[in-house]
Amino acid sequence: MRRGRVPAGHTGSDARTAASPPAPPDGSAAGGGAPPAAGPTSFPFTLPRGYVDRYGNTHRTGVMRLATARDELIPLTDIRVRENPAYLSVVLLSRLITRLGTLEDIDSGVVENLFAVDLAFLQKFYEKINLDGTPVASTVCPDCRHEFDVDMGSRLGG
Repeated sequence: MRRGRVPAGHTGSDARTAASPPAPPDGSAAGGGAPPAAGPTSFPFTLPRGYVDRYGNTHRTGVMRLATARDELIPLTDIRVRENPAYLSVVLLSRLITRLGTLEDIDSGVVENLFAVDLAFLQKFYEKINLDGTPVASTVCPDCRHEFDVDMGSRLGG
């Protein structure tokens, strides 16, 4: 995965990401099958919609690693973040997502082109795994008051 500062004026498009091969016939880039493997500091997820690459392939399953202090500090020096603080989540997520479908080089251009629902999902997922160390959230049914756990990494409602 590419790391470090992105030059000023960089649009986020990356030839390595943009040149993604067409989806394999098994449909793995289309979100079929289990999310990619993750280690003790990485967590699999499935996006509600998925990133659509320039070939029309949809990438829904991915892996996000836990953030380090460095991961949270380095984006603060990025000119795009200094000009627009809301851009912090784009830069931060591009550092932490280690895989998305068949893509292994996730840059800010990929995160910029996610659907809003997927960006919101990843922001919540980031908060959950970095605050609790787990993608599991406890909740209560509003009707029957039954308490249960929900794995935020799994595809909810889809």
